[in-house]
Amino acid sequence: MKKTRFTETQIVRALKEGEEGRKTDDICRELEISKATFYNWKSRYGGMEASDVKRLKELEEENARLKKMFAELSMNHDILKEVITKKGLGLRQQKQLTQEIVLDHGLSVAGACKLTGMCRSQYYYVSKKDDSAVMAALDDLSSKHPVYGFRKLYAYLRREGKSWNHKKVYRVYKLLNMNKKRRVKRRLPVREKQPLEQQVSINQKWSMDFMSDSLASGNRFRTFNVMDDCSREILCIEVATSISSVRVTRALEQIIDWRGKPLCLRVDNGPEFTSHHFDLWCKNQGIAIQFIQPGKPMQNGYIERFNRSYRKEILDAYLFFNLAEVREHTQIWMHEYNNNRPHEGLGNLTPTELSKNIRHKQQINKLVTLIRKVQF
Repeated sequence: MKKTRFTETQIVRALKEGEEGRKTDDICRELEISKATFYNWKSRYGGMEASDVKRLKELEEENARLKKMFAELSMNHDILKEVITKKGLGLRQQKQLTQEIVLDHGLSVAGACKLTGMCRSQYYYVSKKDDSAVMAALDDLSSKHPVYGFRKLYAYLRREGKSWNHKKVYRVYKLLNMNKKRRVKRRLPVREKQPLEQQVSINQKWSMDFMSDSLASGNRFRTFNVMDDCSREILCIEVATSISSVRVTRALEQIIDWRGKPLCLRVDNGPEFTSHHFDLWCKNQGIAIQFIQPGKPMQNGYIERFNRSYRKEILDAYLFFNLAEVREHTQIWMHEYNNNRPHEGLGNLTPTELSKNIRHKQQINKLVTLIRKVQF
């Protein structure tokens, strides 16, 4: 309701002055209002006191608020009714919903049917179909062959001489909630076989993989492992109950801050590595992704061999009660693996020692190249 700049007392006083004989033009000029406004006051508030006018305004405001509330509720009711009747529930679900409204809220059948958009004849209708024989046959077959689906069970029924058509059997089959969810195989693009080569420089190629284990309570957790293929140095072992592609890229960004950016990442076909987020992040960073072929973990042999050592020496060697213990033991073991543990594939050098030797050779080669350029 539109607010007025005059109080109830001012309106009543102006009307009383008009009743006492004062000219309407003078009253309107003094209050700076039009004659139409004055006569409107006179028709609505004539003969009232200030308290009556105030009470009338409060009632008008309350009425306007209730009208607005009723309009919103009516619109919501129409939307819900349209969803239920046109896009949502079938007859069986509508009848079940109507029964719940009648029992739980004490509404009449007519009112409940009006809310759900269901005819009362449908509500009172009782099917005369007798499906007990079909149910018994399906129950008997499913108990003997629990992994069979509808087509196989229907074939069994036909071989037994049952005359029920497939529509009736399938209706009862769904009524018994026997339909099984079909597992669709995830389609992957063709992956070309890439040789597992020994890299000659650090940060040329990193290998990444996930591992899974459980705490003493039975709660599962995962680890995200990153290795440099050249020095076999472990760059990161992220431990958490769930590791998404966003967390993978965040962990890689933390490694890049102190290690530098790799040229390529060798990964399997897990959903974290095939996600759009991971692919877009690698394109923005200018990092190539090298996928191994599905079912060929030997093509990612460096990180798989590390996973065996990590599981044998940490995950299978200790009983963990929380993730903090896993992270603590993992950090200690990572330091030992990178700095003290000799690696037979590296000539019994540690990954850190090999990394330092490679950096030293690279610096020498740069100096030699620079000297040759200066001489010639």
